[in-house]
Amino acid sequence: MARISLDCTNSLPGIPLSVLSVPMENKYKCQQCLQVLRKPVQAQCGHRFCVHCFKQLTSCGPKPCEACRQEEIYEEPISILNSNEAFPDNAAGREIASLPARCLNQGCDWTGSIKEYEAQHEGRCEFERIQCEACQNSILRTDKDRHNERECEARTLNCKYCKMTFNFKDIKAHDEICLKFPLQCKDCGKKKIPREKFNDHSKSCAKSKSACPFSDVGCKSVIDNGKLADHEHSSTMEHLRLLLPMVLSMTRTRADAAAHGEWQEDSGLGLYRAPEEGVTMGSGAAASMQSVDVDKKVNALENIVCVLNREVERSSVTLEAFSHQHRLDQEKIENLSNKVRQLERTVTMRDLQLSETEQLLRELQFCTYDGIFVWKISDFSRRRQDAVAGRTPAMFSPAFYSSKYGYKMCLRLYLNGDGTGRGTHLSLFFVVMRGKCDALLKWPFSQKVTLMLLDQNNREHIIDAFRPDVTSTSFQRPISEMNIASGCPLFCPLAKLAGKSPYLRDDTIFIKAIVDLTGL
Repeated sequence: MARISLDCTNSLPGIPLSVLSVPMENKYKCQQCLQVLRKPVQAQCGHRFCVHCFKQLTSCGPKPCEACRQEEIYEEPISILNSNEAFPDNAAGREIASLPARCLNQGCDWTGSIKEYEAQHEGRCEFERIQCEACQNSILRTDKDRHNERECEARTLNCKYCKMTFNFKDIKAHDEICLKFPLQCKDCGKKKIPREKFNDHSKSCAKSKSACPFSDVGCKSVIDNGKLADHEHSSTMEHLRLLLPMVLSMTRTRADAAAHGEWQEDSGLGLYRAPEEGVTMGSGAAASMQSVDVDKKVNALENIVCVLNREVERSSVTLEAFSHQHRLDQEKIENLSNKVRQLERTVTMRDLQLSETEQLLRELQFCTYDGIFVWKISDFSRRRQDAVAGRTPAMFSPAFYSSKYGYKMCLRLYLNGDGTGRGTHLSLFFVVMRGKCDALLKWPFSQKVTLMLLDQNNREHIIDAFRPDVTSTSFQRPISEMNIASGCPLFCPLAKLAGKSPYLRDDTIFIKAIVDLTGL
């Protein structure tokens, strides 16, 4: 066998079952992902896998086929999956490519074939919901550009004032501290003053109000900056009266200090030296005023530090609460994610069981157990057009049996011919399928097979019969879902179905298969 190429890094797992417009046959199912085969490969044991799934299975070397174990046909070395012993199943790939498909996305009415779905629609549907890479929200593909430009909470924007880049959710907080953000002076009404220059403007604004410089000694006036000089000139006497108690207090303090011998005495006269004393008093008053100013500043700074400490404590408590809530939210999100994954797996299993049940009901509806099967094919014209266009070149009949525990078989019909009969004949083939009781049957299959296109006037049926070639692999015990078809490429000329043909009535034909049960 040819070694398959597993170098495709962008391969995908199987196509979802619900994409198909018709029930899926088991032969089109990947044995690993249980979806419709995408780029199918066939292992030497006969089971089919998506190339992506087969690559994952054999990435660490050869591996036993679990499907063989489940079907109790495990046999080494045939049931060992090995990339050196697998090959691309192009025939199955063409059949799958022609199956009818539909779009799964809500609101999209696209239909076509699997081939068209993969090439033209998958990953391009405007109704597909995708995840925004920035904010992780789910959005329609058609809304992606608008979302990225206008709605995404995680999109990046440039501050239009300082040109720095921020996330959208942070831009409002940045506006509160941006040095270039324009402010308006409430006093003079001037607009577009950058925040970094607003303090300078407030100091120089003629209409801005500030406290009197003598507020520390009791002046309660608040004056426009432009009128501060007039206030100081007109209120000189008032400011002096406010200063007098402080000066007197300082004088008494100096006197008390002198009474305790803290002043220097003249060595010759035993008296306090008046000129030097005056100088000392002047410098002492200045020192006392500076000391008062320093004390006031220290008190103000201590008050500011206390306020800031309280703010830090409140922020720390709030941050801890947010952190705790964040941890709780993360745990809740993780639990919900696990539940969603479990539900998705449950839904997938239910879909698979439903598909298998539908397939079983379909088989039971048309199933026979006497080796005789009549296949009614309606909508002949439409099906033939699909065959001519290559959308559905081949049809498989429901399965039928030689007995309840006998051979499992079906028919394969090409409405536009196959091989030598392409475009000129109906081609009809007989297929031996894998059954549940194959181990009890005689192999190779050797019963005579008669194929008939029924004349609906019951006059002249078109009949072809053959005995199997027991050396052909088509009639050995199947190791996959079905053996290679064998039959009549030139079964019936298409000309016999033209006009008022007795074989085609009400756009319907009937094909009959008879398996000779002699010797069973």
